[in-house]
Amino acid sequence: MPVDRNQMSRRGFLGMSAAAGVITLTACGHSAGGSSGGPLVMTVWGGDPDRKAYQARIDLLVKKFPELKVKLQLIPSDSYPQKVQTMIAGGNGPDIMQVAESVNTYASKNQLLPLDDLAKKASLDTTQRFGPVGDIYSYQDKKYAIPDRSGAMIVYYNKELFAKKGIKAPTAEWTWDDALAAFKELTIPGKQWGYGGAGWWPQWWSFVYQNGGQIIDDNGRPAVASDAAIEALQWAGDLLFKHKVVPSAKDYADMGADIGGDQAFANQKVAVNATGFWAIAGLTTTTFGWDIAPMWRGKKQAVSAFGSGLAVSRTSKQAENAFKAIDFLTSAEAQKEIISSGQDVPANLEVQKSDAFLKPAWMKTQVDMGVFAESSEFVFRAPFIPEWNEMQAAIESGLADFWLGKETDAKKVLTALQKNLESIIKSAG
Repeated sequence: MPVDRNQMSRRGFLGMSAAAGVITLTACGHSAGGSSGGPLVMTVWGGDPDRKAYQARIDLLVKKFPELKVKLQLIPSDSYPQKVQTMIAGGNGPDIMQVAESVNTYASKNQLLPLDDLAKKASLDTTQRFGPVGDIYSYQDKKYAIPDRSGAMIVYYNKELFAKKGIKAPTAEWTWDDALAAFKELTIPGKQWGYGGAGWWPQWWSFVYQNGGQIIDDNGRPAVASDAAIEALQWAGDLLFKHKVVPSAKDYADMGADIGGDQAFANQKVAVNATGFWAIAGLTTTTFGWDIAPMWRGKKQAVSAFGSGLAVSRTSKQAENAFKAIDFLTSAEAQKEIISSGQDVPANLEVQKSDAFLKPAWMKTQVDMGVFAESSEFVFRAPFIPEWNEMQAAIESGLADFWLGKETDAKKVLTALQKNLESIIKSAG
């Protein structure tokens, strides 16, 4: 996972850049992939740490099921969608493929195999294994991927600054008012800010869902101009414009090139930051006291999740074997490798609640890792619609002036954004 959102690829929060070209590794077999009886081809994006983590899990798979052969292909994140779609179009799609926000771009093009029947045959209860994220990769009431990596957005806080101000640690029961009050106490104008900000969509979307709103409603229609969404965005914006408890774009620029909330927190410029698991890697050698906590609540608890799933391409000639592999790769036995390597948060709740996750060997600081399992209970289901990429581009463009402080009226910008989204999103209703 990326260290900071400012360094993420345009594919979304789940991708990682990789070295140019396709890196191929094979476990127990060398014949051409994709054909019946040959090795299962598994495509993922990522860097060397991901390669090692996936390979370790594949090694466990073939040790338990020697009849299965798997060839792992790492594809650069920027070219991943084009590469796998070209493979599928040519009738030689990967048997197993990593998917994320764009899962239903593939599903709507009939490029993925529905997994409901295979899951039922394997007695895989996705709700039991993964909690609320079990059905996150569904489209038109069918499952198209099984969760593999899934960690909620969490709150990082500077324990020393909290103690200095006599502020109790944040909890899931904090309200918006509690959060704002703490941010104000923790802010020193021009020097230190209470909060890293909410300009990234997983952050302000969480506020929308906490406020009872949605980005896309249950009928597939854009809903960003609702009162709930407007109130949530305005609250997020006011933290920056009105209360000045969040660094402005200029403040961040003054901290250095490519600095965002993750690095600003590590540098003790912000006291609280909401982000993903990956930020832990940059904090394990810090000299100040920090910890993590669940996201605070609005009218209800709701928070974004970061992760990816494993799908089977429509052209796979070994669908049952591919699903058998996915079933094992998402089991507790295999998923422990995800956290033992420090790669990510395993989607499997049993692992999230195990000592392997709560007390990983590489963690040298006392951190409340139980926050991830606690937060999994109120993850909201993001609208992974077929027009995901177009929707994100419209949102980024439509809110650019808002986050720069050039237009601070949330109602005005969301009303305009609503019209734009309506023109590009095909309503399911």
